[in-house]
Parts: sequence; structure tokens; C-alpha cells
Amino acid sequence: MADNEPVYDKSIRPLYHYPLVNCPGKCAIGLIVDFPPNASTPPHRHGGASVVGYVMSGTTLNKMNDEPMKTLKQGDTWYEAPGCHHKISANASSTEPMTLLATFVVDSKVIEEGGFEALVQIDEEYRDAEIPKADT
Repeated sequence: MADNEPVYDKSIRPLYHYPLVNCPGKCAIGLIVDFPPNASTPPHRHGGASVVGYVMSGTTLNKMNDEPMKTLKQGDTWYEAPGCHHKISANASSTEPMTLLATFVVDSKVIEEGGFEALVQIDEEYRDAEIPKADT
């Protein structure tokens, strides 16, 4: 692999899954996502989910839709509206890991029918990349 090619590597740990009683048919899901040094995810979307990200440790490079890429540090947050195209999600460090918390608000049936893997739709041209699945 060339030095400038991304490394698609991360581990995903479900943290919580709660029905939202004031929003029938919706649930809130929290996932801890750990990125080793230099790791990233391929471009993706989260379907109909609203997503809030929180950088727990490290620094992430984040680009959504046609917005400029942002560098987010520990304690920073971002929001992804339903259908948002998350073009870059990468650990900015070549030496330190990065961890984030992703909170999803999604239709309960998405999880019931497809599990946690249904929360991420990888862009078609990247679907053959080896990408770790959620630890369930």
C-alpha cells in the first residue's frame, strides 16, 4: 500500500440503545468508535439517521458534503443531518489513537431489520474495502 493511501481501520463498540418514548418508532444509539493512528473510514452516509459526534480523545479530520475539512480535537462536536455525505472521517495523528462517540437518532425498524451495520452505508466504490464490523 502506498504511503498516501488511507487505512480503513476502526473498532466499533455499541454503548447504548434506547427507544425514545416521546418519539414513537425512533431510538437513540451510542457507538464508541476507536481509530488507530492513520486510520479512517471510507466515504459514507447514515441514511435517515441524525448523528451527533463527540471527540473523546485525539484529533479527527472531518469533511461533510461540500463543506471545508475541519480538524476537531478532544471535546469538539459535530452534527450530521439525515442524508449527509461524510466524505472524510480520519484520525489526524500518525502516532496516537483517536476515539469518538457517535449518537444516532434513527427509525427503530432500521436496527431491528439490519442491526448496527445498517447505520452506515459505504459509498459504492469503497464497498470492497476491508472494514471492521461493530463488536456486538
